[in-house]
Amino acid sequence: MDRRTAHTAALLAAGAVMGSLAVALPSAATNAVTGPQPRQADALTWRSCATKAYPRLECSEVAVPLDHARPDGRKITIALSRVRHTDPAFQGPLLVNPGGPGASGLHLAGYVAAALPAKVSAQYDVIGFDPRGVGASAPALTCRPGHFAPVRRDPVPRTVSDESAQLVRARAFARDCGRKYPDLLPHLSTVNAAKDMDLIRAALRAERISYFGYSYGTYLGAVYARQFPHRVRRAVLDSVVDPDGVWYEDNLGQDLAFDARHKAFAAWVARHHATYRLGNDPAGVEAAWYAVRESVRRAPAGGKVGPGELEDTFLPGGYDNRYWPRLANAFAAYALHGRTQPLLDAYEALGAVDSKGENGYSVYTAVECRDAPWPRSWPAWRADNTAIHAKAPFFTWSNAWYNAPCAFWPVPSLGPVDVANTALPPVLLFQATDDAATPYEGAVTMHRKLHGSRLVVERGGGNHGVSLSGNACLDRYLTDYLSTGTLPPAAPGDAADAFCAARPEPEPPAAQAAAGGKSGGEAGAERTGGAPHGMHGLGHPGLGL
Repeated sequence: MDRRTAHTAALLAAGAVMGSLAVALPSAATNAVTGPQPRQADALTWRSCATKAYPRLECSEVAVPLDHARPDGRKITIALSRVRHTDPAFQGPLLVNPGGPGASGLHLAGYVAAALPAKVSAQYDVIGFDPRGVGASAPALTCRPGHFAPVRRDPVPRTVSDESAQLVRARAFARDCGRKYPDLLPHLSTVNAAKDMDLIRAALRAERISYFGYSYGTYLGAVYARQFPHRVRRAVLDSVVDPDGVWYEDNLGQDLAFDARHKAFAAWVARHHATYRLGNDPAGVEAAWYAVRESVRRAPAGGKVGPGELEDTFLPGGYDNRYWPRLANAFAAYALHGRTQPLLDAYEALGAVDSKGENGYSVYTAVECRDAPWPRSWPAWRADNTAIHAKAPFFTWSNAWYNAPCAFWPVPSLGPVDVANTALPPVLLFQATDDAATPYEGAVTMHRKLHGSRLVVERGGGNHGVSLSGNACLDRYLTDYLSTGTLPPAAPGDAADAFCAARPEPEPPAAQAAAGGKSGGEAGAERTGGAPHGMHGLGHPGLGL
């Protein structure tokens, strides 16, 4: 659900059956969690792939069956990374996943190992991986290069012609993906990614693994646990997908939640009128933003930022409020002075989609379209998105077109996995109350389904991916659990088991001058990461993925 694989997010839509491509498929179109069990994998060979940030990072790869029902058939490669344990009190492997689907997880191993207290990370082999189709795994998908090249048509359809052009674009993406990868698309799903994880476990020679997943990675972890509960030692799920909404309903829920976060951004800008000079009325600031949107619709800023690109640029602010100062600076510079460079710089840093983003979106679409049913009647998408846009105009149509290829996907959809589980050790869940990418209700649902789990809530927080992001209260629960298995006491029913206060909102950097700050977007331009992978998706927003 990461669409801006925000560069991490996703939403949805549905459509009239306008034709699909035939692709050779397995005989059963079910998302079953039964079938042949993974066999012993070959031993791994590790080599240094150190970076300046992560000097101890090592890399390897494991071969897995393309079709797990045919373990002796064609193999594909899953890329792995590792930060090795240094403490004799070894607690086994900790597999980590940043979300997506479609986000690379190789650098996440370095991030988690560095962000955890040294005495905790020293007890684990922290293992990152690129799921099938992603990044350094082979083959890697890129269905339609240039799909997000600027300037795109306004996401909000004002005419029949507007809608028809968007449908042509969505259908072209599905068509090109089917023609390019007819052998792969039937096997790109969360269930298969989870089976790959168990082959990673086997290759690590581990009887059990611990797991730490953000965003979409929470659903991946829950699906793995459903298939292999006896292989789970500990599991942490941060910013939790609603397993009952996979994926169409979850995406519709995002539309409303991201609009609320956009309003929160406008309110923050209004509170800092002394810096940004856009007024102290949140509704007035929001109106000024929509005036900017209309301006770039008529004449794209710098010939590059139209309304779709503007939404792509500001969506990361819905994932993490640490983007707000930079976004407010670009907003004010353009709205008050017509200066385009800060906006162009923000777009290039936060909204533009490079080759990694194209790969991430290709896998995102392939997995979500395959995982669960999507409407195949376009009038259904039109009705749903028109109704939601009336209440939540910031993101709705942009997200609909992002997911629209699923209306024409050349591979039939499977059914979502029932992740309810009574066979697991207790799982630790983290959730912010105002998270837009994975709204709060989803965490409550997952908490109910995972027997014995504990839910720790960041009260009043709106960021996505809240642990290891500077909240000491949350991180204490995390480190206690990973160190010793200690959990907060269980509360009655489905209620949250513990609460932490949200971190304070950011302050405008002192360097940002009133009414737009420095030229070129220099003020407040530090990146706390990349929006989850460059488009709408579900991922950790602070990792620069």
